[in-house]
Amino acid sequence: MSDIIQLKGEEKDLQVILCDMCTGEDRTPALKTCMKCEISMCAHHLQAHLTTPVLLQTHPLTEPMALCGTTKCPQHGKLLEYYCLDDMTCVCVSCAIEDQHRLHNMKTFCTAHKELKEKLEAEQKALQLKTNDENVSLEKWEKSEREKLGPCSVRLIEAVANLRDISLSSVQSSVSARMVSLRTSESSIKAAQEEKDTFRFLQMYSQVHQDVEKAKAVDLRKGLEPSSDRDKLILEIKQNGEKMVKQAGQFWGSLLTLVDPENHQELVTTPPDLIFDPQIFGNAMSLSKDRRSIFCSHWLGECSATLLISSSKSALNFQRWVVSLPKESDWLIGLYDKKSPENLKTGPVYGLCCKDNCLSYLTTEKDDGSDAPPVSAGLGLQNKGNQLKVSSAIITHTVEEGEEEIAQLEKVEVIWNFFTSTLSFFSRIGQHQREEIITIKISLNNWGLAPFVQLGKENDQSSSQQQWKCKCGQVYYKEGNGYRSNNRRSFHCSSNQPNCSCGEMIGGPKITERVCKLC
Repeated sequence: MSDIIQLKGEEKDLQVILCDMCTGEDRTPALKTCMKCEISMCAHHLQAHLTTPVLLQTHPLTEPMALCGTTKCPQHGKLLEYYCLDDMTCVCVSCAIEDQHRLHNMKTFCTAHKELKEKLEAEQKALQLKTNDENVSLEKWEKSEREKLGPCSVRLIEAVANLRDISLSSVQSSVSARMVSLRTSESSIKAAQEEKDTFRFLQMYSQVHQDVEKAKAVDLRKGLEPSSDRDKLILEIKQNGEKMVKQAGQFWGSLLTLVDPENHQELVTTPPDLIFDPQIFGNAMSLSKDRRSIFCSHWLGECSATLLISSSKSALNFQRWVVSLPKESDWLIGLYDKKSPENLKTGPVYGLCCKDNCLSYLTTEKDDGSDAPPVSAGLGLQNKGNQLKVSSAIITHTVEEGEEEIAQLEKVEVIWNFFTSTLSFFSRIGQHQREEIITIKISLNNWGLAPFVQLGKENDQSSSQQQWKCKCGQVYYKEGNGYRSNNRRSFHCSSNQPNCSCGEMIGGPKITERVCKLC
């Protein structure tokens, strides 16, 4: 007991707990505290608790502690005897078998103390390994980051210095040549002023006047005089300047990635093995030779398509792709059941959808059997069965004035993580800026899904494709491969691209534009 007194005396911030059963001024420091009796006892008064079997079994003892009503359950008034590992709190027997903790992982104090202590020791070792790891040491981290930024910053500084020196040297030579005229005029004026003979003064005045006029025309603030050398230097500055801007952009992006890696990462192109595999292709759609770009010729008719994004290689942990999307058209990008890609209405779908300039996300879950009506999933998607349920929700982001819809996206990065069963969408702006739009949890089997893109609306029969109105007011209706006037008297074949009576080209100009690309 003397050791305990000495130890407690050495700890300045540790309060010495005295025996509650000792009387008088000479109270002995407590050795244990009984949680049920709510008293602290010295070695002498503790003997009854240690030698009486009933007390030994039913009265839990702890290290000396100050009790302020903390040993009883505030809800049931019973002794706290168990520890809930799920909620990380002490509970009584009623809490453990009757109330909200009855289905939780419960332990006795001794067991919980032992297990949690072992857990802390393991976590401490892991943190020590992480701290001592050379790969994460501050010195090595700083050296690594400096090596990453060093070459880019050095190239940028060298390019700036080189361009500066060339420009200054060239202009300096030009200014130096112009300074000769000023010095010549000063010498001529001085010589004329010193000449006393009238005849000789008048004879030399003509030359002095020419020197003065030439000096007056000199402008030291001007750049280089027009010449082939100036044109050559301007071309060199433009070419090197473009390289500098590119290097500055790379350096700027590297700094953003260092400071905010979550929202700024260098855009890595989609792996070359990923290509489009058309499943539904409108007659106005076409595919590039490398199968990574989709084009639309609006005058040919239906501008809609559904394409799988297939790969000749198998990904291990995740799959990633970046797609540029049309600005003025509906689209859907994400995952769908690869067993039935030709019909998006029958299978599970997870994705990001833009319909009528409104951004939303789609998820699929197993139907609980309710009689609720099917939820429209956008872009013609609708769950008709009773096994899967497709739901849709508009995506907004918080601003100072409240919430507003996300602006139209032009380039989207998609990351499909196999292990976490998540599908993440990011908006890409420029080479480095990346902003997360949403991450969707995939509740169904990952391996039955495949990436896909849907453009436009399936079986789109909109008036914009079925009729065309000329500036003069004449309306033409699409029929087969041509247009018929509203009076039904004349038919114009699209292949000949005829003109309206006012001279305007019927159906508008034939323009083929790229509407989607794997970046």
